[in-house]
Amino acid sequence: MAAVVELTHPETDRIELVEVLAALGHPARLEIVRKLAAAGESSCGEVVPDLPRSSVTHHLKTLRESGVITQRPGGRKLYLALRRDDLQARFPGLLDLVLGLAAAP
Repeated sequence: MAAVVELTHPETDRIELVEVLAALGHPARLEIVRKLAAAGESSCGEVVPDLPRSSVTHHLKTLRESGVITQRPGGRKLYLALRRDDLQARFPGLLDLVLGLAAAP
């Protein structure tokens, strides 16, 4: 039987600006965040770019541990959601600014 891995997420007051900015600084992670911002909670396969599994695992862990997303298992799928409210409470306007800049030509 496979071991169950508990996904840890930082409390809102433990989310650090430098970690959020570092997580959003990679193009693949920023693309995941942009898709989640547009679609809301989604399964991993719907928002993650076509990358090797090890890269996907790394990018999702970085986003989760920085406090940018939540991950939850749902049967055979993994669901992702943007922590928009937590990020807004911690760093007002930051997410909208980053997403606006990412969408600019």
